[in-house]
Amino acid sequence: MTGAGDLRDLYQEVVLDHSKRPRNFREMADATATAQGFNPLCGDQLTLYLKVKDGVVKEVSFVGQGCAISKASASLLTGAVKDKTAAEAMSLFQKVHLLVTEGPSKVSPEEVGKLAVLSGVSEFPARVKCASLAWHTLKAALEGQGQVSTE
Repeated sequence: MTGAGDLRDLYQEVVLDHSKRPRNFREMADATATAQGFNPLCGDQLTLYLKVKDGVVKEVSFVGQGCAISKASASLLTGAVKDKTAAEAMSLFQKVHLLVTEGPSKVSPEEVGKLAVLSGVSEFPARVKCASLAWHTLKAALEGQGQVSTE
């Protein structure tokens, strides 16, 4: 069993790794859905690209700039939703949103896998919008909205 201190250490390690070396950080010319996300509180902004075929997210990437938490969350998102149906991706959005706003007591690590490290954000309410920006942008892209703001 992982203790709170272990999870906090893992959170810091994963956030640093994904913010320094974000996965799937590129534009996607043949995306079937895109959305732009903006967090006016700290200036985070990103564009999320999805290639959805037969209701399944086949590819996902992003570009943008922002704080370490924002970039790490977007990087983690790209790995988490690939090969998921749109419905599964939306379900994951809801679980991650609950995880970062309410903490690990509301969502079990088994439900979100590697994304459980984002639960550390719940201890810092000012950073919740940083961690959730990419996820709100995913929701906007899947729903056909062009942009979203965390304001």
